[in-house]
Amino acid sequence: MKNLFDAELIETDVSSIQDKKLINKDLSPTKISERSWSTYNIAALWIGMSVCIPTYMLASGLIAGGMNWWQALLTIGLGNIIVLIPMVLNAHAGTKYGIPFPVLARASFGTNGSNVPALLRAIVACGWFGIQTWIGGQAFNSLIILLLPDWAIFSWGSAIGFLIFWGMNVYFIVRGIESIRWLESFAAPFLLIVGFGLLIWAYVNAGGFGPILSQPSKFETDGEFWKFFIPSLTGMVGFWATLSLNIPDFTRYAKNQKAQMLGQAIGLPPSMISFAFIGIAVTSATVIIYGEAIWDPVNLLSRFKNPVVVIISLVSLIIATLTTNIAANVVSPANDFANLSPKHINFVRGGLITAFLGIVMMPWKLLSDFSAYIFGWLVGYSGFLGPIAGILICDYFFVRKRVLNSQDLYNPEGE
Repeated sequence: MKNLFDAELIETDVSSIQDKKLINKDLSPTKISERSWSTYNIAALWIGMSVCIPTYMLASGLIAGGMNWWQALLTIGLGNIIVLIPMVLNAHAGTKYGIPFPVLARASFGTNGSNVPALLRAIVACGWFGIQTWIGGQAFNSLIILLLPDWAIFSWGSAIGFLIFWGMNVYFIVRGIESIRWLESFAAPFLLIVGFGLLIWAYVNAGGFGPILSQPSKFETDGEFWKFFIPSLTGMVGFWATLSLNIPDFTRYAKNQKAQMLGQAIGLPPSMISFAFIGIAVTSATVIIYGEAIWDPVNLLSRFKNPVVVIISLVSLIIATLTTNIAANVVSPANDFANLSPKHINFVRGGLITAFLGIVMMPWKLLSDFSAYIFGWLVGYSGFLGPIAGILICDYFFVRKRVLNSQDLYNPEGE
């Protein structure tokens, strides 16, 4: 694996290909002049995607399931270090050749066969889009109730909040990929403020970190712990299993391999561990303050009495959820759907398909409790996405030695 992360960038010229059925604007390789994302842009992307309600609920769900604070933090940290490896490896081809995930998959699975992993990944992303949109919609609904108390008696309030937030996502879908980079770069430094605010609240109201971090594990034997730990670790890896496949959709805009590697290493594990600690500490504090583990932050905020704090927090949660949803759950499935028929489906149309299917996935059922979220959803889909990532990595690094005839990936008659 000598020179594994070489700095060579290759520009793929597809202008000479006569049959354009495998090409459209959104699947076309990026020119070297378009690869402008720096280490900061990549890191900010990951911070914006990591600092989100599902990450918080991931950590708080482990506490609700019986872990103590260090067991939960160790599980999340280990899971993210594991998933970083395929993330960086699959990102290599995107940066070197400027190609997105559906096109890279053509090398391993063939022109028609690549639709299978692309669709599997897209369906999972649609589920995530629905989950994030439901969470953002509930925050919107809580905000409306705070401003208009009579709204609480309206039975369709949650559905309307969901549709309002869904419309916000659609706006950025229509604006395109560059609006996402602006959104992430703007929001990333701001998103941590609310998390630290909740941490301060937990510290003050629970009597410091001593009582919070002294909450014991609920597992009485090692056997009980390992029975919960193994599927939980699988769920932590599965949390970003979708991005480990389609990370080329983003890294094809990276300046070089150093930018994508450092950006991911700086942005993913530290931000996940940091924000997970906030979720762990705050959820542990709710056991002391309210006598129960409240794993849903929107539900927790609804119990606060200071309206200014609640408004600021809910608005911040809405921003955090929006940034994650657009970057993590729209860009890639939009490209995946475009791969089915590049002539007829572009990024915007693919994104709108994603938005529609996100509703069909019924996210309110996936978030019915922490067990359905971690063991039903995360563990469930990671079982078939993992092998796809393994095939892509082995084919690119061991079979092809990181050398692709990238032009042929767009040519129906190519090798």
